[in-house]
Order: sequence, then structure tokens, then C-alpha cells
Amino acid sequence: MLTDLKSLTVNQNATLLQTIEAINVGAKQIALVVDADSKLLGTVTDGDVRRGLLRGLALDASVAEVMNKTPHVASPDEDPQEVMAREFSKSIHQLPVIDASGKLIGLLTDRDMLVAAEISTPVVLMAGGKGVRLFPLTKDVPKPMLKIGDQPIIEIILRKLHAQGFRNVYISVNYLADVIRDHVKDGDWLGLKVTYLEETQPLGTAGALAQLAGTIGEPFVVMNSDLLTNCDLRQVVKFHKKQAAAATLGVREYSFQVPYGVVNIDGNEVESISEKPVHRSMVSAGIYVLDPSALDLIPTGEFCDMPTLLDSVKAQGQKVVAFPIHESWLDIGRHDDLNEARNNLDHWLNF
Repeated sequence: MLTDLKSLTVNQNATLLQTIEAINVGAKQIALVVDADSKLLGTVTDGDVRRGLLRGLALDASVAEVMNKTPHVASPDEDPQEVMAREFSKSIHQLPVIDASGKLIGLLTDRDMLVAAEISTPVVLMAGGKGVRLFPLTKDVPKPMLKIGDQPIIEIILRKLHAQGFRNVYISVNYLADVIRDHVKDGDWLGLKVTYLEETQPLGTAGALAQLAGTIGEPFVVMNSDLLTNCDLRQVVKFHKKQAAAATLGVREYSFQVPYGVVNIDGNEVESISEKPVHRSMVSAGIYVLDPSALDLIPTGEFCDMPTLLDSVKAQGQKVVAFPIHESWLDIGRHDDLNEARNNLDHWLNF
């Protein structure tokens, strides 16, 4: 049982942004809302946050807008493994422990079970790109094999997948493919079964998936192999199935501030002036869940990127949904991104 809960707790006056920060820093996919006497008022999971964001809540909204005021809780007198085994069957992965007065004293998670449950969901890692923006580092080493600490990026991703219960992994390779194959091999040393999708030429961010047509019978995850994230991919798959979608796209909020006053004009009349406004957009996070039916829409041996595939899915009248990812996330596409990852080893090497 986790008893050091300082990083996981927020008070009842916290904002949604402060709550997200607690979820991310605590890395348990939950924030615990307490009063001044440490009594538990409610919980906020990453799912609660996502639902709030999809409802259009701003980051300065009150935590009360998304808080579960009647969460499942446990007593310190109960056996942790028995409690989590019972609650895990109800899709509950974190359980606050409170004493008789309602004071928060600990947190049980699915890590308190003996092992994480294995899942059959396949994961495809797209690792065929050249990583041009990271030259000369990628001249002789493919981007997924650049090291963060003493581990290549792709090994960190694979270890995180194993920790979440995934076992069946495909890796799409092209540029310097042998370097990746020589390191990962068949994945057995990582507790995984790894199969390679060979690209004889660059096929884009989705083209190699055509090789899987007819071989996968359930929704599967697709992820870029230059991403570091603490997002639990099981939650993306669960969301995808609940939405009965043909495709789910992981998205993140991206914001930038215009460094000038923006003037809105109608003809030659000034309607309003916004001083250095902040523009916010949702951008692709490089994580997807696809139904097997999507594979039939990819031309074999031809270039196809993911936006084109998702457009084809929509053109078939099928449902494409967005899954907001608020967890830590880093796309290692530039030298600055690589340096940031290397300067925060403890954050990313957390399985």
C-alpha cells in the first residue's frame, strides 16, 4: 500500500490544471481530494479528467466539476490483495484507504496484486522513419535506438508495454532495420512476442499495417516508436471499445501565445482587441486504436499516412473518436526533445 500521498492529493479549491499535475506527478492515474484535516472528499481519475475535457471544461475549472464524491474505498483492516482482486474485476485500479473517521491514510493500486493481468491486444510500433531532424545522431542509429540513460527509446516503450500487460507486439522497420532487430530480437528477453513488419520502401505512418490484414481479429494499438509517455494504453483500448468506434485517435492540447495584440476588424472598423491571446488546439499524440476492418482500407505496398487512413474510415461511415491524453508525453523529434528526456531519466524510466 502506498502511504506517501503528498504528490497525489489536492484540496477542494484546486483547479482542473492543478489536478492534472497531481495525476501526472503522482503517476498513479488518480488524484485524491482532501480537506484541511486530510479527510477524503473525493477522487479524480484520468478518465474523469478526460470526460471533463471532452465536455469543454477549461483548465481553470474547479476540481469539483470532475470529482467523484462517492468513490470506492477500503479499510486498513482488509487484505490488500483480496481487495484489489475484487475491485480489479469491477475495472477499479486505484482504491483509497481511509480510517474510521474518513481520514486518508493510503492508496491501493493494481500493483498490489501479484502480477498485472496479461491482455491479448496487439500493439504495433511504427519504427521505420529516418529521424532526419536528429541528424547526425541518426546517421548510423535509427531514432528508436537512441538511448535515454542506458536504454534505447524503443526498449523503454517495450518495457512499459510489458508492465501494462501487453505481450503481442509488431514492429514496422525500414531505415537501419537490422539495428533494431539485433537489439530487440524476438522480444522473449523482455517477456514479449515480437514480429517484424518489413518495409522495402517508406510506406508512411500507416502503410505497413496492410501486412496485418486478415491476421488480427480484435482492436489493436498503433504507436509511434519515438514517443515517451506514461499514458496507460489499456485505458485507450477500453475507451475505444466502449465508444464502439472503428478508430480512436489519441490527442493532446497544444497551445501557443500570439506575442501581439490581435485586432478583429469588420471592414475598417475595429470590433475588438485581444492582448496576446492564447490559442489552443487538439493535436495528434501518435497513439491510435484501430478495428481490424480498417486494415482493408490500406493499399498493399503503397504509401499511406494515418490521417488518410482515418479519412477513409470516416468515408465508410464508421466512427472515429478522440481520446484526450493528459499524462506526461514527449515526442522525441528534435535535439531539444532528446535532451529533455535525458535530463528527466527517473520520470521516463518508471515501469
